[in-house]
Amino acid sequence: MESDEATSGAKNGRADEDASRSDADRLNDRSDYQLCYACGARNPVGLGLVYRQEGDEIVTEFTADARYQGFPGVVHGGILATLLDETLERVSTLEGRWMMTGRLEVRYRRAAPIGRALRIAARRVSSRSRVVVVDGAICLADDPTTIIAEAQGTFLPLPQGVHDQVNSAYPVFMNAFADPST
Repeated sequence: MESDEATSGAKNGRADEDASRSDADRLNDRSDYQLCYACGARNPVGLGLVYRQEGDEIVTEFTADARYQGFPGVVHGGILATLLDETLERVSTLEGRWMMTGRLEVRYRRAAPIGRALRIAARRVSSRSRVVVVDGAICLADDPTTIIAEAQGTFLPLPQGVHDQVNSAYPVFMNAFADPST
């Protein structure tokens, strides 16, 4: 995975709070919503992902139990794709951009065992006005040389109609992705 630079942005909250938020606050939903399947703390069936920045990477860990298996003892490939998709998207979040997946290509390299901690990391490849491209990988948390899956994602701005609908239903998101540096 290669990156051209690290940036910052906003994930959650109000415009007057944007400038004072830490990167952890920008990466993790601290609103009253918190129902996202991947990262929502209030979603009882969600994955409960919590993100942090390590250098130029966005990182999280996940340990799957039997609820998330496909073949016996193996994490379902759709769960692995979800882990990658959500983690890759967090790169645009740090840029203060509210984006959705335009394309996600996953290469599964080996089975992910149930009950073993996985480390998911993402790094920006490029960022333009309307497109952010990100690389990511899942490896065993205790053995980073064991790559489970790799992905590249292309992220695009949320369509204006969807943006407006979400902001209408959840006003807390109105300024959630405004770049505090502007």
